[in-house]
Amino acid sequence: MSTALRLTFAPWGESLDEVVEVSRQAEAAGAEVVWAPEMHRSATVTAAAMAAGTSTIGVGTAIALAFTRSPMITALEAMDLDELSQGRFILGLGTGVQRVNEDWYNAQWGKPVAHLRETVGIIRAFIDQCVTGEPMQVDGEFEHLRIKGYQRTYRRQRAAIPIYLAGVGPVMVRTAGEIADGWISHELCSPHFVSEQVLPAITEGLQRAGRQRSDIELVVSALAAVDADAGKARRLAAGVVGFYSTVRTYADFFDFHGFADQQQGIADAFRAGGVTAQKLGELVPDEMISAFTISGNADDVAASLKAYEGIVDAVKLSPPTHGLAPDQTRTAQQQLLGVVADLTGGTRPS
Repeated sequence: MSTALRLTFAPWGESLDEVVEVSRQAEAAGAEVVWAPEMHRSATVTAAAMAAGTSTIGVGTAIALAFTRSPMITALEAMDLDELSQGRFILGLGTGVQRVNEDWYNAQWGKPVAHLRETVGIIRAFIDQCVTGEPMQVDGEFEHLRIKGYQRTYRRQRAAIPIYLAGVGPVMVRTAGEIADGWISHELCSPHFVSEQVLPAITEGLQRAGRQRSDIELVVSALAAVDADAGKARRLAAGVVGFYSTVRTYADFFDFHGFADQQQGIADAFRAGGVTAQKLGELVPDEMISAFTISGNADDVAASLKAYEGIVDAVKLSPPTHGLAPDQTRTAQQQLLGVVADLTGGTRPS
């Protein structure tokens, strides 16, 4: 088996030690980047642990929340991570949703696309200019930077660090096309959605900025479950589809794929108390799982990956977690790393 796509990996672990060990396994298996999410851990602290525990694989955040840190703190953390990884770091940023920003993090929301543009602009300006000792001033509606008498004397690994932006809707995706070094998809993102919704928006953004397709890397995120029993693999992946079916924000996404009724039925059952969050996967039919995840036996997974060739540059693979016990996720992750190794010619985990 082989694939023309760059394969990257989002390691899971109950402890940071386990996350680091899985990152090493992903490196040996031939994955090109390991990604740290931000929800139950800090994305930047996790990325630091992964960077310190590996030697050649890229290390990125997928994603760090853009508005919960100041742009200057984000820039400083990115520079430290780039130094720690010796130039292997990718800063992946996303907005999150309004309720989480305001209620969980007490962060300013504003207009998310404009706010993100300003945040990225300040991060890049600071990293570029912080070693000169010259005043820095960037003004904006949501963010600003006004610094005098400052010079960073520590090592700067690179004068520019790649910034990737997460996006689902057309305006945010278009913005990634305009200003980002890469785009990262939501965890559920079919080849059909990429072709019909994402690529036109990316192309429009590139054209607005006078950029080329080669100026941006497109990374599709894929929940992936593999087992010799293809049916078992699909059921392992069902929980994530069930979870996102309960989130109103994704109603249009499910409708685009022709699953509006099924999504609504799952959401109604959950809100009525007829099913717990851990059991949502039991309500998801196999056709939804096949549409939104990469799941099945090793040949099924290879075929699903092939469907993304020619439309994206890389796939971020993550093991199933929703509704599963830790040992189930751990086993699924090892099987998935084995597939990565088979596709790249790397070393399978022992």
